[in-house]
Amino acid sequence: MTPAADTKRFTSFAEFYPYYLEEHRNPICRRLHFVGTTLGSLCLLIAILTWSGGWLLTGLLIGYAFAWVGHFFFEKNRPATFKYPIYSFMGDYVMYKDIWTGKVKLS
Repeated sequence: MTPAADTKRFTSFAEFYPYYLEEHRNPICRRLHFVGTTLGSLCLLIAILTWSGGWLLTGLLIGYAFAWVGHFFFEKNRPATFKYPIYSFMGDYVMYKDIWTGKVKLS
C-alpha cells in the first residue's frame, strides 16, 4: 500500500477502483483473486440454493484465503479489505468482471 493511499479517504468507488487495481499488479495475485472469487461465488450460490449458512461462511473463507495469499506472498502488500472492506469487496467483483471481459489481464 502506498503511503498516500494509506491516509486517503475515498469518496466514491470510482475514485477507489484505480487504487484497487494498483494494489493488484502481480499476475499471480490477480489469478488467485480470480480463483477465490469463482469458488467463493459457487459457495454463495450453493448457500442460496440450500439455505445453508455454512456454505456462505465457506465461500467467504475460501475467497479471502486465496486473495490474502496473493497479497502477502506475491503482491507483498496489505489487502485493501482491512481499510476499505466494502469498496474492496466491490473491487473484487468489478476486477472479476474486467478479467472476463479482457480489460484486466491474468498475465
